[in-house]
Amino acid sequence: MKLMSKATNYTAKIPDNQGYIQYTDEEHDVWHQLYQRQAINMPGRACDAYMQGLDALAMPSNRVPQLKEIDKVLLEATGWTTAGVPALISFGKFFELLANKQFPVATFIRTKEEFDYLQEPDIFHEIFGHCPLLTNPSFARFSHIYGQLGLAATKEERVFLARLYWFTVEFGLVKGADGELNIYGGGILSSPGETLYALSDEPERKPFDLIEVLRTPYRIDIMQPVYYVIDSVDYLDEIAKMDIMAAVTEARKLGLLEPKFAPKTIAS
Repeated sequence: MKLMSKATNYTAKIPDNQGYIQYTDEEHDVWHQLYQRQAINMPGRACDAYMQGLDALAMPSNRVPQLKEIDKVLLEATGWTTAGVPALISFGKFFELLANKQFPVATFIRTKEEFDYLQEPDIFHEIFGHCPLLTNPSFARFSHIYGQLGLAATKEERVFLARLYWFTVEFGLVKGADGELNIYGGGILSSPGETLYALSDEPERKPFDLIEVLRTPYRIDIMQPVYYVIDSVDYLDEIAKMDIMAAVTEARKLGLLEPKFAPKTIAS
């Protein structure tokens, strides 16, 4: 999620009058290296819906794609487009874009020094990690309804809604057709390190439970200690039909669960 919660070292790339963004050779090379590495990691790990969307987008592997290239496929598939945004945006802007079927894309790309893990979502995270699944109707509907709920929510409710997004769209796992676990969360799919970690024996994996998800703390700067698993990408339609805001109210009453990670230390 691309939210204005802290400062960022990155600056968004500004498109020209024709909507074209100029990237450097070094930036194209970072994209190419990330793409090639994930192309090896994806088969057998990413869910079928993601792999189908990746094929549909047919994004270039050797350069950073232009948003217009992605928009053409998304618009035809599910009625979505992308929206170029700064590195960090507010909750309100984020929900507003989703409610209008516009997926926010920060237009910078990470440096080689932050190749394996990046706290601020970059264009590789947004385009490679998320956009393939936006060709899937269930994922697209869930994202749209989520945006509408968030747009109408209070500041306090939005904090709980952020956890739902985190443990589904960003870091969700799904059961594959053969019963094996697959990845659908874009935060995992765009991270070479977390792609391997998420399906290893190290993290805890639990069946999706809406109230529990809303009560689960997370940190953005570590590998996730717990992931929630849905039965299929189509199950996102079932989540969208739940009374999510009533669940938020209940989760607020119950309070947060004990964190499964150490508190973040602040350097003196």
